[in-house]
Amino acid sequence: MGPPIYIMWLRQMKRFLRSKARIVASLAQPLLFLVTFGFGFSAIFRQAGAGNYIDFLAPGIVAMAIVFSSVFSGIEVMWDRQFGFLKETLVAPVPRTALMLGRTLGGATVALIQGLLVLIVTILIGFRPSWALLAPAIVVMALIAIIFTAFGTAMGARIRDMQGFQLIMNFIIMPVFFLSGALFPLAGLPAVMYWVVRIDPLSYGVDALRGLLINASHFGLALDLGVLVAVAAVLLSIGAYFFATIEV
Repeated sequence: MGPPIYIMWLRQMKRFLRSKARIVASLAQPLLFLVTFGFGFSAIFRQAGAGNYIDFLAPGIVAMAIVFSSVFSGIEVMWDRQFGFLKETLVAPVPRTALMLGRTLGGATVALIQGLLVLIVTILIGFRPSWALLAPAIVVMALIAIIFTAFGTAMGARIRDMQGFQLIMNFIIMPVFFLSGALFPLAGLPAVMYWVVRIDPLSYGVDALRGLLINASHFGLALDLGVLVAVAAVLLSIGAYFFATIEV
């Protein structure tokens, strides 16, 4: 399974590196959120005695960049189906699981790179992370990328209509982001909203990044990592199943 996984991963990387517009555009939305929310709510955050809002917000914005880039992999599946490339790969004498893993790892690597670029931008704006725990934070970023790339690939394998895919992704991903605690503290939330946040897998990714980068974890790093690994395993299994049964 090794060579097919590598080839599919390499294809994803080449497509990303050849698309300069995609690299620039991927920074636009996170930068907009960071500037408008970061500077807009900084004074309120300081008045509440909660510290620097940009430091609080930056891990959530990095997670947002990873999520929105990851789900783009589902659109790539649909493009490949439309232009015939998917059919050519599916008839190759290799396991479809290997093809799915290669796609997922490639999309996750692209999302991770974009997350790192956004992290650099946040540092230029004023974010001051804990450099000692940067390597574990990158591992958490990779887990977030794998989770949502696998989800996007699974949905792309099931949905044929591209416009329908975009509507469904917006319907799912926007609430997942806004209810993850990326923009607001989790302490003091109403009970109903707190439990909604707890069933959102991105909440644990954002919380883990905050714990590692600014030492402000709410759930605890062990729980965060456990949930992320479990969700990644489940979504990879679902994605592999959907991709194995895909019809072109």
